[in-house]
Amino acid sequence: MPRVVHFEIRAEDVARAKKFYENVFGWKIEKWEGPMEYWNITTGKQEEPGIDGGLMRRQVGIPGAATPISTYICTIDVPDVDEYLNKIKQQGGKVTMEKSPIPGIGWFAYCLDTEKNIFGIMHSDMSAR
Repeated sequence: MPRVVHFEIRAEDVARAKKFYENVFGWKIEKWEGPMEYWNITTGKQEEPGIDGGLMRRQVGIPGAATPISTYICTIDVPDVDEYLNKIKQQGGKVTMEKSPIPGIGWFAYCLDTEKNIFGIMHSDMSAR
């Protein structure tokens, strides 16, 4: 079955987005030395589950595409939703859906980064009700 293997975050201000994700989640974000303006995002150790991604300037659209680029919502596993909601707010992000239980699964919230990209954060907790 196909699985998500990479994600991309689009940003109006790449430096601001880089600072946000580094300070909130501790991700390592480094400029790629390839033929286009692009930053590689390392979210953890290779031997741990998860995926890495990229950061790039938001574009109006993709050549040949009929509509502007849309954004995928990625969900990020965190050890404590409340702690990360505070970090997100401190770094200029916004909470768009407060912490809510997903019964038998965990705690979940939706947020916006500094570039108005929506993302989810989740803490696994089978006792969540």
